[in-house]
Amino acid sequence: MSTPTDTVDHPEHYQSPFKIECIDAIAAATHGLEGLEAVCVGNSIKYLWRWKKKGGVNDLRKSRWYLDKLITNIEAEIAKNVEST
Repeated sequence: MSTPTDTVDHPEHYQSPFKIECIDAIAAATHGLEGLEAVCVGNSIKYLWRWKKKGGVNDLRKSRWYLDKLITNIEAEIAKNVEST
């Protein structure tokens, strides 16, 4: 049976059958990243993690939005670095 704190501390849609919580996976995946890169990677993982249990296709769209933002940002940085050389 769920306790009221389960929805805050350990919501079911952020759990996996392997006892890995989404927040721990995000921490590992974003280690060494900073700023917008960390935010985009973390949020993309979050929405991919929970899509079947919570937000459905809308969560997949949100994940894609963060991936697209990350790609656009990285491509802009690459272009800026190429122009400055």
